[in-house]
Amino acid sequence: MASAASSLTIASSFSEPRTQIHSSKRSNLPLQYSIPYKAVTRSRTRRLGLVVSSVSAPNVELRTGPDDLISTLLSKVANSDGGVTLSPEQHKEVAQVAGELQKYCVKEPVKNPLIFGDWEVVYCSRPTSPGGGYRSVIGRLFFKTKEMIQAIDAPDIVRNRVSINAFGFLDGDVSLTGKLKALDSEWVQVIFEPPEIKVGSLEFKYGFESEVKLRITYVDEKLRLGLGSKGSLFVFRRRQ
Repeated sequence: MASAASSLTIASSFSEPRTQIHSSKRSNLPLQYSIPYKAVTRSRTRRLGLVVSSVSAPNVELRTGPDDLISTLLSKVANSDGGVTLSPEQHKEVAQVAGELQKYCVKEPVKNPLIFGDWEVVYCSRPTSPGGGYRSVIGRLFFKTKEMIQAIDAPDIVRNRVSINAFGFLDGDVSLTGKLKALDSEWVQVIFEPPEIKVGSLEFKYGFESEVKLRITYVDEKLRLGLGSKGSLFVFRRRQ
């Protein structure tokens, strides 16, 4: 851009009409009257070139912080049915952003009171990890997931709830209640009681106890990331 600006300015100096002095007497004025004008023009051109160069190539340092990463992460998993509709490439993108975000995690997140509260599961890299068979390929044919909630109550109670719509007309809930145990500063273990299902007026327990281990890789006032022992990535958004 600086070269273009210089070319335009220099071209204008060639087209600028020179002052012609007609006199019967010899003039003491310099014969090259237009030289000072050219010198000024070239000086202005050099200054203009510096200005244009500085405008066209700014030295701007781009910064990315946790807030930007959280916004990016939530936008990537939005309207994806908890990650079900994302392509393999999109799952990779989510994992990459989550990997960057965990660099900002507080120390010893298991001991941080921010882990307590009500969280919505907005993404899981494996659809059946939250909700079990109800979230499998076949299960989704008959059961539509309305929401997936995890509540962590101090000091050590975890309540998971998956709200579903069965066959398009019957609402229900599948819930798990478990006890949380800290394994170290990042890993927790939860032993759940047999699941309880409520559909319409029916309410009953079935199955057996289950156990999960989860590493908390990030937590703040808005978001929590978890990594299961089998590699499942969870994204939890705090409920307002």
